Amino acid sequence: MQATSYTYDPETRTGSVLLDDGTPVEFDAPAFDAGGLRLLRPGQRVRIEVEGEGATLRITLVTLQTF
Repeated sequence: MQATSYTYDPETRTGSVLLDDGTPVEFDAPAFDAGGLRLLRPGQRVRIEVEGEGATLRITLVTLQTF
């Protein structure tokens, strides 16, 4: 699934993305670390992997979207 980086805190390695429908979804440090990234800037397109649906949706991986 694709999304757009919205917030990122480099100290905690947590943040949020906006899904293409505008829904914000937060991610935790393990999801960020799983993608092997060192930094994330707001507005970057990212690829995410998720578990669950609706209110239980949880991001398990965040990485840069490449074409």
